[in-house]
Amino acid sequence: MRERARGPQHGTLHAVDAEPTPEDLMALVARGDEGAFERLYDVLAGPILGLVQRVLRDPAQSEEVAQEVLVELWRTATRYRPDLGSVRTWALTLAHRRAVDRVRSAQATINREDRVARSEVDRPFDQVADEVSSRLEREQVRRCMDTLTALQRESVVLAYYGGNTYREVAQLLDVPLGTVKTRLRDGLIRLRDCLGVAG
Repeated sequence: MRERARGPQHGTLHAVDAEPTPEDLMALVARGDEGAFERLYDVLAGPILGLVQRVLRDPAQSEEVAQEVLVELWRTATRYRPDLGSVRTWALTLAHRRAVDRVRSAQATINREDRVARSEVDRPFDQVADEVSSRLEREQVRRCMDTLTALQRESVVLAYYGGNTYREVAQLLDVPLGTVKTRLRDGLIRLRDCLGVAG
């Protein structure tokens, strides 16, 4: 306990009962100190989660990405360089990069599925899917997803959020391809009406 309070050996000594700074804790984490990491976790978890939530706007994904960032801090603690900025700044930079990477990955999936949809669905419904994925807020889409029937929702989720082709959705649900296309068409029409997208 006394060593932790004193901070890294290359820095100035703190009073024995003074709270160690994040930089002190990171120096100990870099030496494998799990107790120091627990304390650093308590200091950084809130700010990291807050930043990630502002980027992703999805609570479940935000918690997942925040955990990934904290695990990365533990694994890469030896790479932290105090001369380049504070531990908090370093951690938040990692968090922002991870969150942006997740957004880009999700957008790539949407774009890929949109290309598949254009080749397999009649043109008017492609336009609806394109507008839903590119012009509307994620919260609105989630609210409107709740208006779908269970069958429509599972088809839309598997196709547009799960990254599955229509044939893969049909196999996963063990239903004919035509049924999947009908569910998706009806679900997209209902989403369009809920979201107020021009037909």
